[in-house]
Amino acid sequence: MQRIRLRYTKRGRLRFTSHRDFQRAFERALRRAEVPMAYSAGFTPHPKVSYANAAPTGTGSEAEYLEIALTAERDPDKLRELLDESMPVGLDIVDAVVARTSGLADRLTASVWELRLDGVAPEDAERAVAAFNAAESVEVQRMAKNGMRTFDARPAVAALETLGPQPDRPTDQACAILRLVVRHVTPAVRPDDVLSGLRAVADLAPPVAAAVTRLAQGLFDEETGTVTDPLAPDREAAVTGNPTVAEAAAAKAPA
Repeated sequence: MQRIRLRYTKRGRLRFTSHRDFQRAFERALRRAEVPMAYSAGFTPHPKVSYANAAPTGTGSEAEYLEIALTAERDPDKLRELLDESMPVGLDIVDAVVARTSGLADRLTASVWELRLDGVAPEDAERAVAAFNAAESVEVQRMAKNGMRTFDARPAVAALETLGPQPDRPTDQACAILRLVVRHVTPAVRPDDVLSGLRAVADLAPPVAAAVTRLAQGLFDEETGTVTDPLAPDREAAVTGNPTVAEAAAAKAPA
């Protein structure tokens, strides 16, 4: 059995696609591309697809990840092309590697987000960001299944800063751009929780909903404050000739 790890995006209007909507579109793409999928056992077999830390509905993303199990080997680059051609524009399959290491989900420990605040002056955003960073705790509320939940959003935020003027942003109207690096903790702290925190500590309230995009997710390096590519270990293992996850498991299995 071969395992392939894929990175995909949610762009444009497709950022409003729910995770379930993406699952349906992806399973249709698997059928169109005639991918030799492995299936689960039982009365209702399902293709073996493992999703990892999907972005919330309404947010864009350049870094979503999943893993598929195949019954026959395929070239990952050709497989990526076939799947991408079968997906709606905006839900793009942009990278593929053979799984040669274990624990992909364990390497997704942080995310880098861009928050575009239309109608907010950059200097107002800078003051709010400074107040947030200076606070020891920032309590926010979110509606959960069991009612309203209050939690501290500050510890999960590894970095929050304002960015300078961006070449692809309009300059004739107020627009602040924030860069957020947030650790994946429990309870999960989302970009909208950080926006609630900015409102709590500095009364920053954008007049329109923020445009939120995940730029990256992966292993958080505490020393450098960066988020590394979670597929890099698989590429490095391919160069050194390490066996795939399936090959390693087969070698350990009793004869």
